[in-house]
Amino acid sequence: MSAKITILGYNSAIPTVSGIPTSQYLEMNERHFLIDCGEGTQVQLRRARVKFSKINHIFISHLHGDHCFGLPGLISSFRLLGREAPLHIYGPKGIAEMLETIFRITDSHREFNVIYHELSSKQSELIYEDHKLTVHTIPLNHRIYANGYLFREKQGLRHLNMEEIKKYPEIEVCDYHKLKKGEDFLLSDGYLLKNEVLTTPAEKGKSYAFCSDTRFKPDIVPIIKGVDVLYHEATFLHDLKEMADYTGHTTAMEAALIAKEAEAGKLILGHFSNRYSDLSVFLDETRPIFPNTFLPEALKEVEI
Repeated sequence: MSAKITILGYNSAIPTVSGIPTSQYLEMNERHFLIDCGEGTQVQLRRARVKFSKINHIFISHLHGDHCFGLPGLISSFRLLGREAPLHIYGPKGIAEMLETIFRITDSHREFNVIYHELSSKQSELIYEDHKLTVHTIPLNHRIYANGYLFREKQGLRHLNMEEIKKYPEIEVCDYHKLKKGEDFLLSDGYLLKNEVLTTPAEKGKSYAFCSDTRFKPDIVPIIKGVDVLYHEATFLHDLKEMADYTGHTTAMEAALIAKEAEAGKLILGHFSNRYSDLSVFLDETRPIFPNTFLPEALKEVEI
């Protein structure tokens, strides 16, 4: 099982010469997801050499422009490239009206379906599942309705302990899949072989949590407990806590506290205010609390 995140952009609010607003590309267990879509996203996707046709699911945290204004252009490019596969878009209620209004006014015709999954719940909910992974919402507290997203691989099959299995000729190759699924094995003499004797534990599924644009919200900790990699906004340093609360954002110190309480494996900060020219000050504030904190690097792949 492989998983990696490519941060396409992490600026707050305004695109600059050196960077674009929030957008990320997640590859997890042969799935390809786009998370948020600020202006400039499709250019960054090209720089990252991502095939547009791989993206079938887009997750939008909220309807502020720096997180979704790249969507109309990206969808337009999908059309021009001859896309036929359906596109699933997950986001707050209103996202369908916003996009369809743009398409109607610009007379943009598509040869593929856009399937909207509009969200309104303030509780965490399962919004995507297949046989390999799940996606849950992480309810946030911003100026408008917003969600983060938790991507989690399902635990794989157990591993065969061939040394032990070979002791029992009754166990045939056709039984292996049941053993991998965790089933016990009943011998002909009635003795039940416990699965944990015949197999070893499966690898733990990898997980990634994306939390952008939110006030300090400790009640998300149980949702993301034990996550491998956490991306959390840190728009301000803690000396501007009052401004963070007023604008609906988190400070670097608060992001570190969330990571620590959640026992995350790694914390990546982002969504910095443009008032900071030297981003190393964010590490100065977070690492005493959560040492395994990192700054984002545009277009760099991060293994999960």
